[in-house]
Amino acid sequence: MKQLKDKEYEEYQQYLYNKAHGYIWTPDTLELICNGNDGEPEQIGKQVLGMTVKLRNEQVSHRLSDKHKSYVIRLLRKNEVDLLKDFLYEAIFIPKGTEPPARDIIEKPELRVYTDDFGARKGDNCLVADLGGKVVGAVWTRIMDDYGHVDDETPSFAISLYKEYRGQGIGSQLMVRMLELLKWQGYEKASLAVQKANYAVKMYENVEFKTVDENAEEYIMVCEL
Repeated sequence: MKQLKDKEYEEYQQYLYNKAHGYIWTPDTLELICNGNDGEPEQIGKQVLGMTVKLRNEQVSHRLSDKHKSYVIRLLRKNEVDLLKDFLYEAIFIPKGTEPPARDIIEKPELRVYTDDFGARKGDNCLVADLGGKVVGAVWTRIMDDYGHVDDETPSFAISLYKEYRGQGIGSQLMVRMLELLKWQGYEKASLAVQKANYAVKMYENVEFKTVDENAEEYIMVCEL
């Protein structure tokens, strides 16, 4: 019997999860749709399109795993919006040897643009990493006049994880899933700002962000979708 490699096993687990949760349509699924619409092409088409939008835009969920744990990447729920303030604070880059700032720093106007009335504005999207019912990381976008702003049609990124979950590839998966979502929504590019000393620069480059501008402390990066 062939020994599955770790990646092959993860892909198999992903397939099983997607099939069980309706993200893969089997012949039985299609037959059910056809029978439920009496074989009428127009009605079948409308239902398939409606289900596609629902799967894409309302139930984005991916199960990912390694040898020790598994987590789900899903949309932020309405009752979880306040978590963004926690992750905004966690996103603040703190150089080695520097004391963390007071938590109320997130109430400064230049930081509140990331979270105020989130979900009510154009470009507001948020995906979270859910580990056993606990949200351990988040990536979110909105069109705002932030440090990474490039124009009024381009969503800016923010991302962070709790410290104990960093360096495990979760952040990269969050970035990839969000870029896929933005592309599906029709955006042509996405942007972010990152301090030059931040280790996350490499992660952003790995998911195809490129530096388009810089100042003394930060790179302004853009990913073409």
